[in-house]
Amino acid sequence: MKKVAFKTLGCRLNLFETDAIASELSKKDYELVDFSEDADIYIVNTCTVTNQSDKKSKQVLNQVKRNHPSALKIVTGCMATNYKEKLQQSDVVDYVVDNEHKTAIPNLLDAHFKGENGNPDIFEKDVFGYEPADNTFHTRSLIKIQDGCNNFCTFCIIPKVRGRAVSRPFKDVMENIRQVIGFGFKEVVITGVNIGRYKDGDIDFEKLIEKILELPGDFRLRISSMEPDGFTESFFRLFEHPKLTPHLHLCLQSGSEDILLKMRRMYSASLFEEMATTLRERYPGFNLTTDIIVGFPGETEEDFQKTVEMAKRLKFGHIHTFKYSVRKGTRAERMPGHISEKEKTRRSEIIRKISDESKKEYLNSFIGKTETILTEQFTGQGFATGYGEHYIPIIIKTRGLDRNRFYKVKLTALETRNEEPVLVGETIEDV
Repeated sequence: MKKVAFKTLGCRLNLFETDAIASELSKKDYELVDFSEDADIYIVNTCTVTNQSDKKSKQVLNQVKRNHPSALKIVTGCMATNYKEKLQQSDVVDYVVDNEHKTAIPNLLDAHFKGENGNPDIFEKDVFGYEPADNTFHTRSLIKIQDGCNNFCTFCIIPKVRGRAVSRPFKDVMENIRQVIGFGFKEVVITGVNIGRYKDGDIDFEKLIEKILELPGDFRLRISSMEPDGFTESFFRLFEHPKLTPHLHLCLQSGSEDILLKMRRMYSASLFEEMATTLRERYPGFNLTTDIIVGFPGETEEDFQKTVEMAKRLKFGHIHTFKYSVRKGTRAERMPGHISEKEKTRRSEIIRKISDESKKEYLNSFIGKTETILTEQFTGQGFATGYGEHYIPIIIKTRGLDRNRFYKVKLTALETRNEEPVLVGETIEDV
């Protein structure tokens, strides 16, 4: 039995694809081991959205080469697609598998160990050809409904490494979800590059969510990161359903109208704030998280202060803060007014401080309330940890609980764990 270890960097889409490949390999009698252990095969699923992502991916690849020189090494994901030829010419890895051929990794391994032609490019391209995963690294089941993007934001390299937008057939999405619910998963997370643009025949994103919510079973549904392209009343109404969790990661990027135009974003800052306000008014306590890029070319101090003011007003549950990173071949690379690294660092620290403060304020608002947690892991003391329906981290200070179960929890305090705030509670009942 060959031992295989995975390292996943980047987005939830990569996590879904890793889970699917790992699950398929486990059915083929490969043994899944932790990335820190000795293995026969190391598969690194990379990200290239920023220079820092590239740096982390390269560090992992060099670490594997240094620590496990005789192991079979495969690199895949967005960095593998972006730097395919360069990686193929290096001696760091044995196989470079781009995103279009990622589904072929199990067949590639079979061919390699049979001594056959293992060129990844000979296999069929299929960005949706993943089997439903029953043996994954998570208690939440990630479901890919879409890939690629047609927006072509001036800073973004995703259309190059993920291709143009394409939607997974509706019947395949529904069958995948039915199967993972049958496997025992309690939470389904919808993911893709630009999921709001999902379209298969007359089924758009909102109709897809409605159909998923109609499925029988003891599960809840979570929508992952979305672009704020403008929502209709029917979208806001979706969150009335008890199975749909009151959390949304809505990408802001900047609070300046001028910078959003330069980024070629498909919305205005005022429209974003209107959508955020509507969600909060209709669903008190709704957890809205976001992305913000600081130091975009031409971002003045006035532009930045508009982002600061909006971040303070909207009190996000969390802000993923990114320093603008030059991506070769994008229009932003050629724009005037690039900001110094020192200034980008200063601005990112300001946004991170706002994020920390608003996150603590948001979490504190749940003390004394009840939340339904899905248990995922256990601390050294035997306490269960997981996330509530609002996607808030919780520790249940009750021993003897089961993994992958819903429990109602009375939240009593906010503590710090691994330098991050986490709510603490006691179980009221098993759901």
